[in-house]
Amino acid sequence: MRIEADLDRCVGAGQCVLTEPALFDQNDEDGRVVLLAAEVDDGDASLAAAAREAVHVCPSGALSLVGDR
Repeated sequence: MRIEADLDRCVGAGQCVLTEPALFDQNDEDGRVVLLAAEVDDGDASLAAAAREAVHVCPSGALSLVGDR
């Protein structure tokens, strides 16, 4: 699956970074989401679950999963 971020809707990476720091970082210049692992192997169940949770709790709704089963 792939994580996509709509940067026009992103309000900041704080929640993403707290939810799963292996997937997201925060750009210090503007506070927007930086994807560290845009591609998530479905075989890594813990990281795939973290990606789904990050999308679910995103306060701006800027994150989506592509290819999620």
